[in-house]
Amino acid sequence: MGARPSRRRLPADPPLALDALPPELLVQVLSHVPPLALVTRCRAVCRAWRDVVDGPTVWLLQLARDRSAEGRALYAVAQRCPPNSEDEEFPLCALARYCLRAPLGRNLIFNSCGEQGFRGWEVEHGGNGWAVEKNLTLVPGAPSQTCFVTSFQWCFKRQLVDLVMEGVWQELLDSAQIEICVADWWGARENCGCIYRLRVRLLDMYENEVVKFSASPNPVLQWTERGCRQGQSQTRVAASTGNRHVSGSF
Repeated sequence: MGARPSRRRLPADPPLALDALPPELLVQVLSHVPPLALVTRCRAVCRAWRDVVDGPTVWLLQLARDRSAEGRALYAVAQRCPPNSEDEEFPLCALARYCLRAPLGRNLIFNSCGEQGFRGWEVEHGGNGWAVEKNLTLVPGAPSQTCFVTSFQWCFKRQLVDLVMEGVWQELLDSAQIEICVADWWGARENCGCIYRLRVRLLDMYENEVVKFSASPNPVLQWTERGCRQGQSQTRVAASTGNRHVSGSF
């Protein structure tokens, strides 16, 4: 029997370390990392990676990959009116906060179903007062199968949303119309009708009203409906210098 020819293994190429990449290629690579991992993991690797995450370029590249009409418009605004990089109030740049929080297209109201009781709400009771009850019927798509119900007199609840804290940078508020969404879930007690009114106001930093919106869905009649409803406002607002709050009365 003939001898088998020996197979000589070629030496493996040494792995390429990311810290050996030129800065422009490192930015391109990191721009494919999800925003939360960029902030919680990549930023802590070394000073060079921290500088990339803290800068605007990697976040602009992430915005550029959204090819929807809204994404292209937002990218154009971000290029034309970049956030102020000298804001010392927050540890991350405004573009990073925007990509992390994704404020446009989602409900900005905290605890919208009452799943945490009245946490986050300023409540004014009337009659028997506000209550949080389980839905009498399953509501598909609701974050929690609970809702706010009220009694035979007017009750009010309010919540203040800081748009800048939610990720909308100041220059975007000053230069473009953006669509914000606020919504909560409401219903009537089984033996009581219900009238619901939604009021949304855009306030500047001095709490002066700039824009307002209101809606009054059809009332729930006594003994006629067992489900809850969603009170929602998806409104396009044009803000001017200094505007950063949304206030809603429900």
